[in-house]
Amino acid sequence: MAVTGILGKKIGMTQVFDEKGDVHPITVLQAGPCVITQLKTAARDGYDAAQIGLVEFVKASRMTKAQNGHLKKSEAPPVKVIKEVDVEAATDGAAEAKAGDRVLVDIFTDAKFVDVIGTSKGRGFAGVVKRHKFGGGPKSHGHMFQVQGSIGASSFPSRVFPGQRMPGHFGTDQVTVRNLRIRGIDVDENLLMVEGAVPGPREGYVLISKAKAPPRERRGFAGLGTVDPLKAAKKAAKKK
Repeated sequence: MAVTGILGKKIGMTQVFDEKGDVHPITVLQAGPCVITQLKTAARDGYDAAQIGLVEFVKASRMTKAQNGHLKKSEAPPVKVIKEVDVEAATDGAAEAKAGDRVLVDIFTDAKFVDVIGTSKGRGFAGVVKRHKFGGGPKSHGHMFQVQGSIGASSFPSRVFPGQRMPGHFGTDQVTVRNLRIRGIDVDENLLMVEGAVPGPREGYVLISKAKAPPRERRGFAGLGTVDPLKAAKKAAKKK
């Protein structure tokens, strides 16, 4: 079995230029290093997975006896964040993963897309205009703009329906962004550069995994072996 995901931190955003001169927005992620703290098996636990922890400076005295005892089984160092990730069959020649092994960013060397799970920024108590993108009321003198209008008429239904969009707590939700293209990997510094935005603030923890449903390359853009649709159309027109 081989691990398909890794824990990391969001460093920030920048931009890079490709060989054509096009600019691409990039999010830099500190991917790992992580350590496998436990392996789940179908025979013992009912499913296959790997429990990994992000290796950071954490005092052992800051952890509970139960946490220290759990990590002692795999001889793992003290970790602050622990998550479970999927596993896949190991490729030819690759060693089987076991408890205590390190997980580094090189697991994405052969991958093109990743899925990133993070916690969105907390925005406190917000109104309907900010929270649900309502248009608000009239902006002229004598009117209140930041209002949502009627939430339940007096005669019917004489109550507020469940799920009514109203002011409330906004943010700190688990958000998954799928199929972010990998634009660069720094194996020495454990950095992963993906194209697009990642949920959460700077220094926020994220879970990075190989894309479960990566998009197919469009025809004419996947390489020299594909058919260019523009050239094919011109060639068909000449034959007619």
